Amino acid sequence: MAWLWLTLAGVLEIVWAVGLKYTDGFSRLVPSAITVAAMIASVYFLALAVRTIPIGTGYAVWTGIGAVGVAILGMILFDEPRTLLRIGSILLIVAGIAGLKLVTPA
Repeated sequence: MAWLWLTLAGVLEIVWAVGLKYTDGFSRLVPSAITVAAMIASVYFLALAVRTIPIGTGYAVWTGIGAVGVAILGMILFDEPRTLLRIGSILLIVAGIAGLKLVTPA
């Protein structure tokens, strides 16, 4: 169950990080409320996950999921560069996340 919580925390990290773009410096109420709620929920589910998963692994996977998701959504939603080096770097993060999952007993 801990890995499910960690995955949910990572997805919520993507939501709040992308949400920051829509808050316009926290001057727009609805995007700001969604972003803050996603921040709180993300940290809450991370806390649940690291009850079982080692904190180093949990934090690295959480930030990795967020980094990959935000980088991909940045390319899709905000027309950020889609270079081979950028995509290759994203794949390296995914490989790191998978590696940590494989070597972590939980």
